[in-house]
Amino acid sequence: MRPGKMAPAGGPGAVRGLWVPLAVLALARAALALTEQYPALSLLKQELHRQRQGPAGGCASAGEWAKQYSAECDSSFLHFHESDCDIGGSSTCESVLSFNTEKILSQAKLLAEQKRFPFATENDNTNEELAIAYVLIGNGLYDEAIRHFSTMLQEEPELVSAIYGRGIAYGKKGLHDMKNAELALFELSRVISLEPDHPEVFEQRAEILSPLGRISEALSDLTKAIQLQPSARLYRHRGTLYFISEDYATAHEDFQRSLELNKNQPIAMLYKGLTFFHRGLLKEAIESFKEALKQKADFIDAYKSLGQAYRELGNFDAATESFQKALLLNQNHVQTLQLKGMMLYHHGSLDEALKNFKRCLQLEPYNEVCQYMKGLSHVAMGQFYEGIKAQTKVMLNDPLPGQKASPEYLKVKYLREYSRYLHAHLDTPLTEYNIDIDLPGNFKDHWAKNLPFLIENYEEQPGLQPHIKDVLFQNFESYKPDVQELVCVADHLGSMMQYETPGFLPNKRIHRAMGLATLEVMQAVQRTWANSKVRMNGKTRLMQWRDMFDIAVKWRRIADPDQPVLWLDQMPARSLSRGFNNHINLIRGQVINMRYLEYFEKILHFIKDRILVYHGANNPKGLLEVREALEKVHKVEDLLPIMKFNSKTRDGFTVNTKVPSLKDQGKEYDGFTITITGDKVGNILFSVETQTTEERTQLYHAEIDALYKDLTAKGKILILSAELGEVDAVCNLILSLVYYFYNLMPLSRGSSVIAYSVIMGALMASGKEVSGKIPKGKLVDFEAMTAPGSEAFSKIARSWMNLKSISPSYKSLPSVSETFSTLRTMIEVLNTDSSHCLKKTIVVV
Repeated sequence: MRPGKMAPAGGPGAVRGLWVPLAVLALARAALALTEQYPALSLLKQELHRQRQGPAGGCASAGEWAKQYSAECDSSFLHFHESDCDIGGSSTCESVLSFNTEKILSQAKLLAEQKRFPFATENDNTNEELAIAYVLIGNGLYDEAIRHFSTMLQEEPELVSAIYGRGIAYGKKGLHDMKNAELALFELSRVISLEPDHPEVFEQRAEILSPLGRISEALSDLTKAIQLQPSARLYRHRGTLYFISEDYATAHEDFQRSLELNKNQPIAMLYKGLTFFHRGLLKEAIESFKEALKQKADFIDAYKSLGQAYRELGNFDAATESFQKALLLNQNHVQTLQLKGMMLYHHGSLDEALKNFKRCLQLEPYNEVCQYMKGLSHVAMGQFYEGIKAQTKVMLNDPLPGQKASPEYLKVKYLREYSRYLHAHLDTPLTEYNIDIDLPGNFKDHWAKNLPFLIENYEEQPGLQPHIKDVLFQNFESYKPDVQELVCVADHLGSMMQYETPGFLPNKRIHRAMGLATLEVMQAVQRTWANSKVRMNGKTRLMQWRDMFDIAVKWRRIADPDQPVLWLDQMPARSLSRGFNNHINLIRGQVINMRYLEYFEKILHFIKDRILVYHGANNPKGLLEVREALEKVHKVEDLLPIMKFNSKTRDGFTVNTKVPSLKDQGKEYDGFTITITGDKVGNILFSVETQTTEERTQLYHAEIDALYKDLTAKGKILILSAELGEVDAVCNLILSLVYYFYNLMPLSRGSSVIAYSVIMGALMASGKEVSGKIPKGKLVDFEAMTAPGSEAFSKIARSWMNLKSISPSYKSLPSVSETFSTLRTMIEVLNTDSSHCLKKTIVVV
């Protein structure tokens, strides 16, 4: 606070003798009633913690940072004086119980003499009485302070410091009681009407408004305070509220202004980094987090945020190092344990992940995220008894009335039902059952759409059967040498599928699963071309294209049971008739999806072409004006003015891509839909969506059927004569078939890696091996979806695949389907450590 700015209030006629006995009585009552000293909490901290507390899947949680924020930042009222005892509470502070009246009076006297409280007057007696009430506030005696201020206001109704102090006391009593909040706001508003030029009062009112959800009013007050007297703290405070409101660009501007006024602010630098993080600007976020650490070397939240940014970038080693540094500073930092555990899970290091979740739960037994992830990790490793026990604990956390259910609570019942199903089928041959047929249609539909578990007439899966034991750890050395070789080859093949793009963390468990899928596809396709039949879903028959993909689906499912990998055409007819949407936000508000950034320009060119076609047909007179405007369009936001040219596109428009048929020349199928809506930069939705309807599915199936029939015929010829022309034709047919699969998007999850493992396996069956990595920034599914046709996609894919003749050693590998014929054996091989395998390490920068 700035004493020089305080306006005089109260007059020389105040009589000290009237108030001192009241103060003594107040202190006496307080000493009898008080059982503990209440720590003073910043209201902003409470708001941030309330709004952002809960599951922290990423840097989105601000509750923890708020604690650091309030600890470091001056509040407009929490530090209005320097008393012997820190208002925030300290182990070295004396309890109020040990305070005697004389000591508090002497403390107040010192405070009054130095006028170190808000709105001090020119009257020494009045100041001393005011100081007594402020000392009461400082020591958590809010009711006593309110009574003291009220007594003073009976004598002098417009004594500003007393009105202000009473407002503070009401606020600090607790905003959970709406009456306190209303009284606090009433008092502060009175102060503003009497003394409208004091920024600290506007800031104080903002600190009360924001926890009540009245963010726009709080922002208005902070803006007024800044107009009266800008400060680093005010800009930082307003930036924090913009951050809460998800207006990250405006928040960034405020944090930047705050830092210009005071460079040494690790909290503001952290938040500046978070505004970058939330907009997908990961490298800029990392630089800000590093700068915060230069200013404060022991800043746990900056290390934690740095770890999460590296994790999003896909840099596992750098993320691990940052999380580890945070835990070295505080081994009990729950949120770091939670985030590190989740990263380890998605890296495929389930044992290590479990250690973090267990430690998290020791410290915070009711942490839903850690409880859910503990259950998931156990199930993924085949430890179903422990897994379901942890899942059940999450299910017991029913949200309170009016409280939003956590994502974990919404997902856990699906996971428990799926876990029971998997456990029951641990030792059943994989060829004898089918998840897509066995699981109830409404269950699959709700699970894939992430809907609340409200399924009519649902019959639960049977509980765990005691005679079916959990999966035991399988030592890698216990496998025969040829199986060890099989696993090591699979690890290498799987690593070839890694996307080197922000947002894709290398997952060694997925690598192994999809590498084994690739080898199993290779072996199955070779058998098919040699006229052998396969056994699928309890029947022996010739393999169809769906069987080929089902091999990869089977491995992808078991690698991560958290994700529903389901065929959409096997959903209930009602759901499919309405269309099952695969939706991807490329830009939502200010948040850019960095995974797809490489494709923004390509999609933008397509949109511009479609706009010209549309205006040429519907508004030929305005075509020249539109064409000139489109020449200035270089990013998606630049399209907003173009939308105003036509009443039908004013609020947004959709553009549909077309997929040309190979089977019926000249015929086209619906690809994906691009949607742009919004009225200004920062309030825009740019998304792509694939709508899988029954009719569309049948059209694509007919195309894929024809290509698969041709592929099988040419594959059989290839087995007999390995002529170069035949190999080339087979390669193109494989890539064309998968081109239509990608555009159909027939699975609820995992389509991209599943299709790529089929490409690699089928090519290996033809005698060709993929030796090149997917280029940095490229996504195979988006390459297919944005290619003008199957030939163009084949050309693009072959340019990086660097196909070479397959090594003869693949022929000596054991059969994947016979070696791992049950879920139990599949889980065992995914769990086993094979660190001594000589394989290329995938590094994502």
